[in-house]
Amino acid sequence: MRKLFFIPVLTAGLLASTLLPTGGLTGTAAAAMEVTAVPAQSEVNPALPNVVILATGGTIAGSSSSNTDTTGYKAGALGVETLINAVPEMKMLANVSGEQVANVGSPNINNTILLQMAQRINELLASEDVDGIVITHGTDTLEETAYFLNLVVKSDKPVVVVGSMRPATAISADGPFNLYNAVKVVSTPEAQGKGVMIMLNDRIGSARYITKTNTTAVDTFKSVEQGYLGAVVGDKVLFYNEPTRKHTTESVFDISGLTELPQVDILYEYQNNGRYLYDAAAAAGAQGIVVAGSGNGSMSSASSEGAEDAGEKGIIIARSTRVGSGTVSSSSSDLARNFVSTDSLNPQKARILLMLALTKTKDAAQIQSYFNEY
Repeated sequence: MRKLFFIPVLTAGLLASTLLPTGGLTGTAAAAMEVTAVPAQSEVNPALPNVVILATGGTIAGSSSSNTDTTGYKAGALGVETLINAVPEMKMLANVSGEQVANVGSPNINNTILLQMAQRINELLASEDVDGIVITHGTDTLEETAYFLNLVVKSDKPVVVVGSMRPATAISADGPFNLYNAVKVVSTPEAQGKGVMIMLNDRIGSARYITKTNTTAVDTFKSVEQGYLGAVVGDKVLFYNEPTRKHTTESVFDISGLTELPQVDILYEYQNNGRYLYDAAAAAGAQGIVVAGSGNGSMSSASSEGAEDAGEKGIIIARSTRVGSGTVSSSSSDLARNFVSTDSLNPQKARILLMLALTKTKDAAQIQSYFNEY
């Protein structure tokens, strides 16, 4: 019997004694941990590509005392070595090695981790010995990390971010096959030059267009309007579309010398809201504010007053929408108020682009051009 699906059906006692890393860091304390590496498989096949798996924690590395628990588990309980050993079939696709760059639930991924991860990815991809990267990640903020990497990775080599909706201990855990498919995609020559991709539920999505749409469903990641890049069907990786916005090697954003990113906050529009959150963001040092506006990026009169006052202080106001899809159109009065529209980016991705834009300029017109191009 093959070992691929042994981890999801382990009993709690066996899991604790055989899989959980001893002395390993979990939770927010792991954010500052040193990178630990898993050596490449002992029998290297020169005919196969070399793929590095960077693990950050999340549900795909989660565990619970019950194999029917899909919501109350501990994220980031398992290390990268356990994830790799759980899917030995990957070694038929590529020469696989791994590094643990963090071990947290994805809500605890912060700018420090993003910068360290991106810099490590660029270092690895610059080597002739590395042909592609897979990042294991929690799904809650997976799209933010993927879009960040889409803007700052400086290589055409494939990068795939993968996660799961069910922990490794669940009866029907989706993580092992998602990971297998991610390595399969990275190992496919046609994956070159497509920017950073997201692989879950047999579908390949562009980091620019795909988003999490359901709290717990396995098919949560969808690209509703722009569509998917492709899919994994049986033993084949099929690509149907190309990302049209600038990414990776076409991007002007360079994080090689950065140790921090500008503060950008997200404020949500709703009935009867006030301006005090805009005042608070400005007082707290925000250089940019993304508005999750109602409808086409609209704001109440109170919000507009707060946003305009923030704009007069030099803070960039990026109008997005809480709707979930659609493009926020620009207004003729936007630039005069230090406002920009975010095109079809949702608020969380708009924050990522605005942070990077502010490392280049504070000119609203130039920042608007970035939202038009990326």
